Amino acid sequence: MSRHRPKSDRPSKLCPICDRPFSWRKKWADCWDEVKYCSERCRRRRNNADRP
Repeated sequence: MSRHRPKSDRPSKLCPICDRPFSWRKKWADCWDEVKYCSERCRRRRNNADRP
């Protein structure tokens, strides 16, 4: 039996920096609960978003 899930069935989250949805990726399988940002760019911008 196949373990493949259609893209529509994969979990997703909203990035707090850019407010865009992003989907689960295989490389995040072990740490999906800790993933907060959609990209490295948004992760770097997190400190700038706190400043006015």
